Amino acid sequence: MTSARYPAVAGMFYPDDPVELDEMIRSYLSASDIQGPPPKAIIAPHAGYIYSGPVAASAYRLLVPAREVIRRVVLLGPAHRVPVRGLAVPSVDFFITPLGTVAVDKDAIEAVSDLPWIQISDTPHQPEHSLEVHLPFLQEVLEDFKLVPMVVGDATAEEVAAVLERLWGGSETLIVISSDLSHYYDYATAKRMDTATSQAIEALDPKGLSHESACGRIPVAGLLLAARKHGLHAKTVDLRNSGDTAGPKDQVVGYGAYVFYE
Repeated sequence: MTSARYPAVAGMFYPDDPVELDEMIRSYLSASDIQGPPPKAIIAPHAGYIYSGPVAASAYRLLVPAREVIRRVVLLGPAHRVPVRGLAVPSVDFFITPLGTVAVDKDAIEAVSDLPWIQISDTPHQPEHSLEVHLPFLQEVLEDFKLVPMVVGDATAEEVAAVLERLWGGSETLIVISSDLSHYYDYATAKRMDTATSQAIEALDPKGLSHESACGRIPVAGLLLAARKHGLHAKTVDLRNSGDTAGPKDQVVGYGAYVFYE
């Protein structure tokens, strides 16, 4: 008997109508003029699409040439609603979005399940938006892939890096880290903070990240450690905030799109 994780924020963070959702994502992708080879890993934001969708599209656009190559997506995002010790992986077989179903890579989960900071629990996944909002983008730009979804809670960058090392793979494996940047500062302050965060990411320097840098600081830091070990280099492809996209400028949330190349 199969089981599935159903959408929690469809109709809120993004359209629940598949035609409208498809058109929205395609419009974001076509509006981006970012060029470059397909990356090994990306960092992209997870807010409502009207706020962060155009920024996320800047990274996802680069994956299109690898749509038939990428067969596994390791997706990590921070826990917002349910406390988690370590990293939580689900027991379900599929994640469902308005665009269809995505199979969970059970073999990949088995490959990391012996790590003491990995727990199998569907509870943190059920209400969590940080992973869900990426799935329609992935469904749009990739062909047939399996998902390794992980909600990151009270963990260390080293623990995240160890998980990524186990699942690193080759060109068939894409790593996606879900994170927004600064939260609820004025426009000018947010721009300064987010620029500093971008510089730390490009330098592969997890010590340059603070609690105020990004809500996904821990998975981001883990990727930076892994990227340094594997000799990757990072590039900022988009950096904006909600004041640039669809919100006021007195309190903004920062959004960055970053790509990592081997």
